[in-house]
Amino acid sequence: MRRPRPVLLVAIGVALLLGWYVLYTQQLVRELRRDAAQAGQMYSRVYQALTDTSESPEAAAGALLDLARNIRETGVPLILTDRDGRVAAVANLPFDEPLSGAQTQAYVATLDKLNAPIVEPGIGAVHYGDSPVVRGLRVIPWLQASALVLLLLAGVYALRERGRADREAVWAGMARESAHQLGTPLSSLSGWIELLRDRDDGAASDTLDRMAQDVERLERVSHRFERIGRPPRRDEVALDQLVDRMADYFARRAPTLTRKVLVRAEHPAGGIRIKGDAVLLEWVVEALVKNAIDALGGRGGEVVIEAAALAEGGARLRVRDDGPGIPAAMRKRIFDAGFTTKERGWGIGLALARRIVEENHGGSLTLVPSAKGAVFDVILPA
Repeated sequence: MRRPRPVLLVAIGVALLLGWYVLYTQQLVRELRRDAAQAGQMYSRVYQALTDTSESPEAAAGALLDLARNIRETGVPLILTDRDGRVAAVANLPFDEPLSGAQTQAYVATLDKLNAPIVEPGIGAVHYGDSPVVRGLRVIPWLQASALVLLLLAGVYALRERGRADREAVWAGMARESAHQLGTPLSSLSGWIELLRDRDDGAASDTLDRMAQDVERLERVSHRFERIGRPPRRDEVALDQLVDRMADYFARRAPTLTRKVLVRAEHPAGGIRIKGDAVLLEWVVEALVKNAIDALGGRGGEVVIEAAALAEGGARLRVRDDGPGIPAAMRKRIFDAGFTTKERGWGIGLALARRIVEENHGGSLTLVPSAKGAVFDVILPA
């Protein structure tokens, strides 16, 4: 499965941030122009009222109404109080309440914290807040700083992902080259085995059969490395045959001395078919069975490889054993790459198995709670 390129995501984020910044600054310019126009209208109306020599009450009232309208259009919250501190008029408050309401009285103190009131001795005071533009300027820089921090973190993540992708490409190339180099000696070994068969009088036929099986096994292992870094395959896979083949292979090689380990397969009579990569699925089952056999080392027991069709479609591969199980403290870490409880383990078996199941087959690999031993379920879609 292709991951989205982190560098591309960061570039898109930078472009969006710059575009948003340009649009916001243009909106800010328009708001400042609107405020300047309103202030100009207010000054013009005040000057007109001052120069009006008619001393008409209608002219004074009209000027006051115009000023009140202009104040409302600015969006600035405003409260007028008389000389006794009582609210006489309000504009642009963020709530609706009578002038004598407790919330209105309390909001006077809120406005005074933002701006010092304009006091006219013997008349009253004007308590005012910030315009929408100022409120936006208080918040927007923090949003921009947060966006920049997120972009910086995304950039660091992109560089790390780029480095990891480069390392994975190198490892994938080395794996495919190793598979290519293994091809020549494996072909030679197959030829030697056939030569020994021609000269054998029957006494070593069983040994030669096992040697041939091991050579075939090595060939399948080399094919696994050829799959690394390539698009996932969607071939038809017979899971019943796969579990039979894996059980037979491990049954011949499981410990049989002081403590015997029995490996067997279970599946319904009918065939179970899914779309996937048989070579990689064998790799998954092998990792799970090896862990189960290691858990039974020195005590003996049974490992069962099951295949079953699911009612909702798809299939389930299950590997279970009757060993000591996995301690609760380790269950959350067993799929982490590099985590192992073995002295000579690499800690990549289960991590690689989960990646094959999830990324190459769109399924899931989980540790299932059980009363005894360990049970791993591989759920594969249809």
